[in-house]
Amino acid sequence: MVGKIICTGLGPGDPDLMSVRADRLIRNAAHIAYFRKAGRAGQARRIVADMIAPDATEYAMEYPVTTELPFDSPAYRDALAHFYDDWADRLALLARDVDIVVLCEGDPFFYGSFMHLHSRLQGRAEVEVIPGITGMTGCWNATDIPITWGDDVLSVLMGTLPEADLVRHMQSADALVVMKTGRNLPKVRRALAAVNRLADAWLVERGTMPGQRVMRLEDTGDEDCPYFAIVLVHGQGRRPEIQAERRAAINMVGT
Repeated sequence: MVGKIICTGLGPGDPDLMSVRADRLIRNAAHIAYFRKAGRAGQARRIVADMIAPDATEYAMEYPVTTELPFDSPAYRDALAHFYDDWADRLALLARDVDIVVLCEGDPFFYGSFMHLHSRLQGRAEVEVIPGITGMTGCWNATDIPITWGDDVLSVLMGTLPEADLVRHMQSADALVVMKTGRNLPKVRRALAAVNRLADAWLVERGTMPGQRVMRLEDTGDEDCPYFAIVLVHGQGRRPEIQAERRAAINMVGT
C-alpha cells in the first residue's frame, strides 16, 4: 500500500478551532472526501472551503437517506450499510496509490460518520484519525457557563432515544448534553419537564458557526430547530458560590 486514508476532525464548526495538524493536512491534500446530504454543499466542506487547493480532487459521499426514513427501520439500516460498504471499497482502492483526507465535523470517534468506514477499512488500508474538538464542547463554551463542576456526572444522550429512556438517564445525571435534537426537540422538552430540569436547560443552535444562537430552552418553540442544535443542562457540583451558601446556612443553624 502506497497511500493511506486520513480522517481529520474539524472541530465544532469555526475553522479557527481546528487543530494545526488538521489545517496543514487539508491545505496540502490532493484528494479530499466528505459526507453530505444529496443536493447540499456539505457542512464539512463549508468549514474548510477556503483551505482546499484549487486543483484538489474532491469526493462527495452523499448519504442515500437522512430523515426520509425512520432511523431504526430495516430500510434505513440497509441503505446506510450499502452506502458505507460502497465508500469503504472506493477509498480502499484509492489508497493503494494516493493519500485521501476525509473530513469529519467534531471528533471522528465521537458519533462521527467516519466510524462506519473505519471499521470496514481495517486490514484493507492504512488509516489515521486526527482528533477534533467536539461539537458539544463548542456549544457549552458558547453559553459561557462551565458544564461540570467538582464530581458532577455528565451524560450525553441522543434525542432519538425513546422518551422513557431519556427520562431514565436524565434522572441520574448531574449535567446533560442532548444531541440530535431537531425534530426530537418536543420529546426532549417533555423529558426534561418530567425530571424538573426544563428551567435549567439551554438550546444552542449552530454553536461556533455563523448564525449561532444561545437561548434558554423555555424561551424557544419546537417549530424550527435545526439539525446542528444541542440541548445542555449544566451541572452544579461543588461550585464556589454554592459552597459559600451551604457554609452560611450551617453557621446560621449553629447560632
